[in-house]
Amino acid sequence: MADKQVIIRDLGNMPYSYAWKLQEQLFKGITDIKLKNRGPVVEAEIPPNYFLLVEHPPVITLGRNAEEKNMLFSEAFLQEKGVEVFHINRGGDITFHGPGQLVGYPILDLDQFGTDIGKYLRNVEEVIIRVCADYGIVAGRIAGVTGVWLDGGTAQARKICAIGIRASRWITMHGFAFNVNTDLNYFNYIVPCGITDKGVTSLQKELGREVDMEKVKEKVLLYFREVFNCNIRFVH
Repeated sequence: MADKQVIIRDLGNMPYSYAWKLQEQLFKGITDIKLKNRGPVVEAEIPPNYFLLVEHPPVITLGRNAEEKNMLFSEAFLQEKGVEVFHINRGGDITFHGPGQLVGYPILDLDQFGTDIGKYLRNVEEVIIRVCADYGIVAGRIAGVTGVWLDGGTAQARKICAIGIRASRWITMHGFAFNVNTDLNYFNYIVPCGITDKGVTSLQKELGREVDMEKVKEKVLLYFREVFNCNIRFVH
């Protein structure tokens, strides 16, 4: 059995700022343990790992590499529409989070999982690819572009899951945004991830019906355990 442990926290529906602050706190806790382990300790402490699941009220986030032109409306206009805007410290460009979208934040010590950021990203993608397969949807990757796509090699390519992370001292934060029952009209306010020639989609759109979010969470956790070869423990 896998000896790596990951603490699961289902945050329900939480404002983006609260979840970001929680991520920062957990990230700092892991960092502090790793720094302490470098000192003259009798026995090194194994840092904890976390995987947060959450839905956010409507929010647009811009990563470190975001271009302002990819936000098609002013912040004042978006606020009138009930959409918050945050400039954050993950990689990647611009994306949207909102109700009906499952957002996952793995805060992992990659010294335990393998110090390879590319492999980590492919593993996150693999979790979502396997979930899509359970719904009869063939999802995959596009070379050179992070995320999970449908019909990736065609003119109909569309993204069902965006991924953007930060990693420091081999600790990850931020993560993925999986469109389950997301209102895709919000994506008209931005150029998602700065990509102009590809669309976005959701499980609901592809299946023609609303999808049970709790079932999706169960599948995500099942395949997270498999792909990352770990044990999970729920903390409320």
